[in-house]
Amino acid sequence: MTLKPIFFFDCDNCLYSKDLNVLSLMRQKIQEYFVNEVGIPADEVAALQMHYQKTYGLSLRGLQKHYSVDPLDYDLKVDQALPLNGLITRDEELIKVLQGLNCKKWVFTNAYRPHAVRCLKLLGVENEFDGLTYTNYLQPGFNCKPETASFLRAMKDAGAVDPKQCYFVDDSAQNIDAAKKLGWTTVHLADDASKSDHGDFQIDNIHDLPKVLPELWEPVHHDMKLRRQSISITTAA
Repeated sequence: MTLKPIFFFDCDNCLYSKDLNVLSLMRQKIQEYFVNEVGIPADEVAALQMHYQKTYGLSLRGLQKHYSVDPLDYDLKVDQALPLNGLITRDEELIKVLQGLNCKKWVFTNAYRPHAVRCLKLLGVENEFDGLTYTNYLQPGFNCKPETASFLRAMKDAGAVDPKQCYFVDDSAQNIDAAKKLGWTTVHLADDASKSDHGDFQIDNIHDLPKVLPELWEPVHHDMKLRRQSISITTAA
């Protein structure tokens, strides 16, 4: 039996350009939360936030572990407070890329669901995916990329039974390395693709995906078509 491919897409700084500097806005909101809500001295915040990000995959996990912060309060004052309207805009070229991709399409993000869906809607691609695996902030001890458990969770959500059927694009080299170890086919969306040695393929722009994996954009037989699922899928960590 030939397994149908499943393409997993990271969301932030991947589906939309990192040139929009959303990451910088996010970092600013996180550091403001450290200071204003947790009471961490301003001169200690940058180093601590970077340490949490590197150690736990998400700053929130470090804040929960060491300061027992309320994840919904964090989401409200960080992710949902980002001024994304008018910054992230409809991407017609991305829509065409996704519509031409002949396999199941799945969003796989470390963000909580409201932020991910907001980004997809602003890009105009909320109806182009078969499902969404997000990080459930409400799940005690939740996992996230690059932990192996999060990749296995995404496979389960998407109905993947073999790593060989899984394709993945992400801007994080750490996440790409983790997926490649599991046997996924990986594409690193790098700051400079010519200088990246992460993943099976490297690109500078999400629109370039068909150039490195053209076989996934070639016409398929009618019996290979997939029925679209709802993006409203829920998932636990």
